[in-house]
Amino acid sequence: MNTIDIISVGEVLIDFIGHQQGVQINNTRDYHRYLGGSPANVAMNMARLGLKPVLVATVGDDGFGEYVFHRLSQVGVNTDYIKKIIDKPTSVIFVSRTDGTPDFIPFRKADCCIYEDQITTELLKKTKIFHTTCFALSKEPAQSTILKKAKEAFELGCKLSLDVNYAKKLWKSQEDAVNIVKAYCQYDPLIKISEDDMLRFFEKKLPHEDIFDFFHGNGVETICLTLGSSGVKLSQKGKEIIQLPAIKIENVMDATGAGDAFWSGFLYAYIKEKPIEDCLEVALKLAALKLQNVGRLPDNIDVLSELL
Repeated sequence: MNTIDIISVGEVLIDFIGHQQGVQINNTRDYHRYLGGSPANVAMNMARLGLKPVLVATVGDDGFGEYVFHRLSQVGVNTDYIKKIIDKPTSVIFVSRTDGTPDFIPFRKADCCIYEDQITTELLKKTKIFHTTCFALSKEPAQSTILKKAKEAFELGCKLSLDVNYAKKLWKSQEDAVNIVKAYCQYDPLIKISEDDMLRFFEKKLPHEDIFDFFHGNGVETICLTLGSSGVKLSQKGKEIIQLPAIKIENVMDATGAGDAFWSGFLYAYIKEKPIEDCLEVALKLAALKLQNVGRLPDNIDVLSELL
């Protein structure tokens, strides 16, 4: 019985997002605190959409760690598998506020300390989707833990998911990142990538067809390529590419977390067994909602009603 809709594994941290819009970090004067980390964002979004998510992550035994537990519990995310450690503080990232891809400076400590005992076989047996990120895979011991548990999840019939949110500053080398992503791709995850991700990941601009061919060639059936204001392309092996336009936004407040909102919408509809084009439409709606708000999706709206 699949009683857990999604296990989201990886970084939970504190985002300090710049208060001044459209400036890089070197010119940002003030920052506001938000709960961040792509897996945490996905778990929170899923809870607000009425699903049952579990977040597997690690925080420090400090005030920021307490804030993480408080915020996640407020929206109904299962925090039983979040470890609290005393020898490293909760990870923090400073982020510029922008309508494009934000600049960031990471201070990574506790987030990568994810161990096998946090992801039990019994937990995986109950789960529909096992989701993680390139960020989470970039550093040990989380990297080895996630790869081992992804294999186990796949063998137990769980559908995998990966956000290839690659950033060079997080990895030892680009070659290492490519090898780890290939290792994860052998379990046929649903893949979410952006044009910016792919420019950094391949260290050159590639035609969309070449990007799709890379992932299909490494065992992936379904790839979602987000194109910012130009919408999204989806490639399924052996089928015609689907392309949908973005929803027009008059005033983009903040792009941080928009990709997470998009993927949360897609996975929500996928779990609900919607046709693939419907999954994309729900994803685009949730991304548009996020772009109109700074930080997380606002607490004072019924997210699900906005999508229907």
